[in-house]
Amino acid sequence: MGELRPGQMGPPNPTLVARLLDVIERDVIPLTQAGVSRGNKIFGAAMLRKSDLSLVHAATNGETSNPLFHGEVACINEYYALVAADPSKRVDPADVIFLATHEPCTLCSSAITWAGHDNFYYFFSHEDSRDAFQIGHDLNILKQVFKHEPGGYARANAYFTAFSLQDMIRACDAHERAALSARADGIRAKYMELSEAYQSTKELDVCRNIPLK
Repeated sequence: MGELRPGQMGPPNPTLVARLLDVIERDVIPLTQAGVSRGNKIFGAAMLRKSDLSLVHAATNGETSNPLFHGEVACINEYYALVAADPSKRVDPADVIFLATHEPCTLCSSAITWAGHDNFYYFFSHEDSRDAFQIGHDLNILKQVFKHEPGGYARANAYFTAFSLQDMIRACDAHERAALSARADGIRAKYMELSEAYQSTKELDVCRNIPLK
């Protein structure tokens, strides 16, 4: 894949999708496994350089410490803590691909925007969060607070463009689609295991500081 210039995400392509799946599998899921064992939700995030798709930082949900530490917010917060300790680690947000395992909620899409990122990619949709993982707050907030029907927000706007990895996989040719779909199925199965673990612990005392479970 050629270099992606800042602000130029280019068309969906299997090389980019494969790399984003790599990051979910190798970098985010291990963090999420540890986070779920502490009572946190299954949502994680990562930042990559557009230029070479190298990992900048990966993180997972930390709501047992602070209810604002959704995966995306935790990723941004931890990244800036690293930059504060070592300014050489700073990456221009215009040169960052922002990856979320689940479609960002209103808090997280706002955080991504305020952090200066012009994009985010997500694996699971809001509907998946509600239907497969029994966490429907994202869609409820959109409807109750912003008066949008479920899922009703502009995925392409003046601040960011949102990309569904599932849609990107479907856009690939048949051979590439089959290989990527098989990997996606494996990721989906792993998150179902993590979801069962989270659902079994969310009523425990360790989760008492999470208002919206």
